[in-house]
Amino acid sequence: MTIEDAMVLAAGLGTRLRPITDTMPKPLVRVGGKPMIDYALDALAEAGVRRAAVNVHHFAGQMRDHLARRTVPEILISDETAQLMNSGGGLAKGLTLLGRGPVFVMNADLFWIGDATGADSNLARLGRFFDRTRMDMALLCVDIERTTGHNGRNDFSMDAEGRLMRHREGYGRPVVYAGAIAMMPALLDDAPADAFNLNIYFDRAIERGRLFGMMMAGRWITVGTPDALPAAEAVIGTPAGAA
Repeated sequence: MTIEDAMVLAAGLGTRLRPITDTMPKPLVRVGGKPMIDYALDALAEAGVRRAAVNVHHFAGQMRDHLARRTVPEILISDETAQLMNSGGGLAKGLTLLGRGPVFVMNADLFWIGDATGADSNLARLGRFFDRTRMDMALLCVDIERTTGHNGRNDFSMDAEGRLMRHREGYGRPVVYAGAIAMMPALLDDAPADAFNLNIYFDRAIERGRLFGMMMAGRWITVGTPDALPAAEAVIGTPAGAA
């Protein structure tokens, strides 16, 4: 399935990354000499995405200035300066800026390296894997052994067909959610107008047997605290603190 629209969730406060985020938004923190959000946007551009809605709140002016310098994908700002909408509410609001076709959803502060290139990239594969007739959402997943900076807990258990349920010891393959989704915007047509967590829709999809996962290539990286930066830089191969 060709996916040309995306939503990037970038409005969080990044409180665990203080004091760095006392002066800048978390998505603009550099890892390997590159702002974290650019890993997501570059991956989307490589996969053929033309338009990406990005929600902003914390240091929204810095985010707008940075995003204005990009031409691919085209950036549409979903403004949450008046009220943070949490992951689900932010997604539902941002989707109103996009079309009704399939969409990628990505977290601005989670990314991977060692991806294949071209048609075989993780996102291109996820787009082909997503089958709206069987799936509400298709999640990019990774084995915990191929994560850096993660909290050490698995998120889901995956069966032989790729169907996901909340992680349960002894059931299926334990996996970590890697922060990328393929879905149809219509899934959130019944979303509440206020802030809510996207986990509500994960659980609904699990109940219907319509939450699926696909294993990614490469190594997945998250930077939750300042102490996690050196490990992320070491994996990428750039000394900590390099601009």
